[in-house]
Amino acid sequence: MTRVLLVEDEPQIVRALRINLRARGYEVDAAPDGRSALEAAARRPPDVVVLDLGLPDMDGVEVIRGLRGWTGVPIIVLSARHASAEKVAALDIGADDYVTKPFGMDELLARLRAAVRRARPADEAPVVETGDFTVDLAAKRVERDGADVRLTPTEWHILELLVRDAGRLVSQRQLLREVWGPSYEKETNYLRVYLAQLRRKLEPDPARPRHLITEPGMGYRFEP
Repeated sequence: MTRVLLVEDEPQIVRALRINLRARGYEVDAAPDGRSALEAAARRPPDVVVLDLGLPDMDGVEVIRGLRGWTGVPIIVLSARHASAEKVAALDIGADDYVTKPFGMDELLARLRAAVRRARPADEAPVVETGDFTVDLAAKRVERDGADVRLTPTEWHILELLVRDAGRLVSQRQLLREVWGPSYEKETNYLRVYLAQLRRKLEPDPARPRHLITEPGMGYRFEP
């Protein structure tokens, strides 16, 4: 049974999510603040975290930072904050997805399913080397300059899709469908944010990428 850690201080939202998640076979742990969330995650490691940024004791970004210190569990941010800078900050620090309040239950559940699916172990796969970094598809590891590069599960999933089709154009629609689901095929801003993050982590010159190439209006291509 998939365990969800719900970090939210609004009782009505906790109740609604608990009812809907349990009805779909999820096990739910709830925490009303950041400190208890970190304690709950350490005590009973979840399979996915749904996290509100506006917590009473600390900013949700600090919770993400605390979790990312020891776990790669998928984190879906749930927040009333609409500013794109705050969304990007949450993604940069290690969140995997972002849902803005008010939200549709079907949308949140679809993103939760996708996050859990992306986090499952991959089958045995080869190691792909470039002149700047190495991608081990089997171990889900990226190494650059002799050190591991930490990627979020969403960053890894995008990179994996591109690497497995090295040299070929992967359309925006295909990437969005594979990573977020069929209802997100027009959300191209998601790809811009995550490709920028990947380039900062992997490309020698992110402004002039050599490996993660944009084909304007079409998609992306990985060149070893």
